[in-house]
Amino acid sequence: MAKWEEFSGSIEKSRIYHERYHKAVSNPVRKSILKMIAEGKNEEEIVEKLGISKKELEYHLRMLEWGFCIERTEEGWKITKEGEIIDYL
Repeated sequence: MAKWEEFSGSIEKSRIYHERYHKAVSNPVRKSILKMIAEGKNEEEIVEKLGISKKELEYHLRMLEWGFCIERTEEGWKITKEGEIIDYL
């Protein structure tokens, strides 16, 4: 997955980075998902709590990853530094 460093070389790249980030965190469902990941919830718990399908969750997770907010680890999803915005939402 792309990292900030790949977008820091120019104003245009920085603009793209910020657009992706904003699109990821501006959705209320993704905000909820981000909060639940920060709380240590797994995918099954998130699906149950939000009442969404697994397919819908996968879409939102991909958007959050695309927007630099989360990353997949061996243990599951992890909040990135950018994803810590959830503390302020």
